Amino acid sequence: MRAVCVGGGPAGLYFALAMKLQDPAHDITVFERNAAGSTYGWGVVLWRDLLQKLHQTDPTSARQIDQAAFHWVSQVVDVHGKQVIDTSSTGYSINRQLLLNILTSRAQELGVRVEFNHEVMTREQLPDADLIVACDGVSSRIRPDGGTFGTGVSVGSNKYIWLGTDKVFKAFTFPFIDTGSGWIWAHAYGFDAGTSTFVVECSSRTWERLGFDSMSPEESLALLTRIFERSLDGHQLLGQPGGGADIHWLNFRTLTNQRWHDGVVVLAGDAAHTTHFTIGSGTKLAIEDAIALARNLQQHSTTEQALASYEKERQAALIPLQSEAHLSARWFESLARYRRLKPDQFSALFYARRFPLLPYLPPRLSYGLLKASEHTSVLRGVSNVVAAKTRTIHGRRAPAQPDDG
Repeated sequence: MRAVCVGGGPAGLYFALAMKLQDPAHDITVFERNAAGSTYGWGVVLWRDLLQKLHQTDPTSARQIDQAAFHWVSQVVDVHGKQVIDTSSTGYSINRQLLLNILTSRAQELGVRVEFNHEVMTREQLPDADLIVACDGVSSRIRPDGGTFGTGVSVGSNKYIWLGTDKVFKAFTFPFIDTGSGWIWAHAYGFDAGTSTFVVECSSRTWERLGFDSMSPEESLALLTRIFERSLDGHQLLGQPGGGADIHWLNFRTLTNQRWHDGVVVLAGDAAHTTHFTIGSGTKLAIEDAIALARNLQQHSTTEQALASYEKERQAALIPLQSEAHLSARWFESLARYRRLKPDQFSALFYARRFPLLPYLPPRLSYGLLKASEHTSVLRGVSNVVAAKTRTIHGRRAPAQPDDG
């Protein structure tokens, strides 16, 4: 098979190497618009089940990723200076550029051509191929806007910014700060011996009240450093790897597609779907797409059968995660509902933010039911029914709740 991947992220690179492992005769090219070694972002989250799948697919690159991964232990919710710790939650993270370097080297070692500084604007720029894998992100140029894939995009109301820090957070830490102008919080986790990811989030109203809409990047970094001074413990916030303050506040875009393939074009990674960053599954899902696509191409006699099977498999796998991501995002967008709770109550609902009844009930009632549900199978059953109904209403939000920041 002759295949081209548009986009040199985890999905494209892992698909390319997986195909080469199946059959070295496959002709695979990856086109990446950026230069080698230049990627946006800091660390990305990995999970144990993903690492197991990597070892099953390609032990060589899996060992390198395993050795480079940072193991964070527990989650910490910090509210008003009081920390509530969940020791049952552990995971892994890795420098995103290092992950790409490992996958690129392994793919090239197996005979994949990786062409950097090669931007693809249209399908017509691509060479003839039996398969075109569009893994060029949310704003994919290979996925047309004409309705072929049934693409839908919803934009979150919160503002967020992806930063780094030279403080190493050994636990996945969530500091919540009441600034007087509204609540602002961070998602912080270490990813190597000297650096952590530090994603800052707040409501749009708080963002405006704090003046971020009119600040320079340098001013934004300085203010955020002051706001999170206690959590940073004297360390600095970083705008870009290697220095620089080229930072941008964003609103998260949740992307879905009714169809994932058309002719020889198939979608993978963020070009096919996104799930809110608060469940930390973007990289995991992209690589799982790649593994499933390569496996289906091996198992089926025709490309059409393989792509149809891949689409069905991955869409089914995403349903529960998309529901959880929707609930998680909604919890953070409705944070003002929970601000009057005691720290232990707030933290309990934070850890249970994927609980499908939360958006529909007063917070204190939710807390009581949550505690009761730990011992009552009936309430767990009701929760499961609500979750199932939520999943059948694709992309529909819970009723709006007041949010004054």
